[in-house]
Amino acid sequence: MIIGILKELPPENRVAILPEAIPSLLEFKSEIIVEEGAGDRAFASDEQYIAKGAKVVSRKDIYETSDLILKVNVPEKDEIKILKPGQVMVGTLNPLMNKELVALLKESNITAFSLDAIPRITRAQAMDVLSSMATVAGYRAVLEASFNLPTFFPMFMSAAGTIKPAKVLILGAGVAGLQAIATARKLGAVVEAFDVRSAVKEEVQSLGANFVEVEGAIDDASAGGYAVEQTEEFKRKQGELIQEHALHSDVVICTAQIPGRKAPVLIRKETVANMNPGSVIIDLAASTGGNCELTENNKTIEINGIKIIGNSYYPAGMPVDASRMYGKNLINFIKLIIDKEGKMNLNFGDEIIKGACITHNKEIVNERVKTMFES
Repeated sequence: MIIGILKELPPENRVAILPEAIPSLLEFKSEIIVEEGAGDRAFASDEQYIAKGAKVVSRKDIYETSDLILKVNVPEKDEIKILKPGQVMVGTLNPLMNKELVALLKESNITAFSLDAIPRITRAQAMDVLSSMATVAGYRAVLEASFNLPTFFPMFMSAAGTIKPAKVLILGAGVAGLQAIATARKLGAVVEAFDVRSAVKEEVQSLGANFVEVEGAIDDASAGGYAVEQTEEFKRKQGELIQEHALHSDVVICTAQIPGRKAPVLIRKETVANMNPGSVIIDLAASTGGNCELTENNKTIEINGIKIIGNSYYPAGMPVDASRMYGKNLINFIKLIIDKEGKMNLNFGDEIIKGACITHNKEIVNERVKTMFES
């Protein structure tokens, strides 16, 4: 078994495996090859990989000799076309938003696993890259908001008078939202959080935030902890309440997303127009349309003195720890598909393996992805 680790294309700074994790891969009785410069932007040199037992090779060698290829982001179309039939690739492929990519993987006879498709069950928590990367994103979002806000986060009492604490509104109390709450509270802000899932109310309150609740939300237990689409009546009431709280907030952190769908619009342009100048909106859902109607992905715009920062890629801004967390999740998954003899063992009777597998033997395996091609 030859395991290859690819260098990610800019602007991605993470790498699938850091040098410190190479010994764990060697336990699979495999040869580990790493593309030249794969870890440069995560502050990991080729020499460090070699010292841990890996070989540093060209990108061409990775594609030509690897049985299993590890990466972080969605591969380019040209990359897939040069893969060999039967090769196995593991990464974060976002298959529900990449129908064309799935079709190409299927036709190329690539066995593709997407870590963001792993079922959200207790046994799979150690492989949950979505939670790992959301932790980074929630933390970084609050820090960026604090740098862009023209006022302090905490309350200050001094001879010059009392400075009031910043008011922060978090939209979505998933992993990113909860981390944003914790970070904002540590910085001394007054925090409110909104989520359609009433089950997260206690978590929000335990972190010191006030839970903004809208009655009548649909909470689907089969959604694996994710938010689900709501009724039009609920959306109307939700919009009114969010606008009311946003108008009194200095910072709004947007984290609400629904897997495989466009992000729900929670902050309308009319709301932005009436917010206080100097306010900051950080939109983590920018790549799927954004929770703010005016968000532009990968851009910072300013409207009437309100900054709107669209950024879905905060983990790339903390590449060392983000890569460390990603690598641990990745290795925990690999343990399921490689046996003790170092051979590929794809047991599709295991719900984690089946759920994470997007394509295999020119067929689509993941049930949710399969439905995209049935409509």
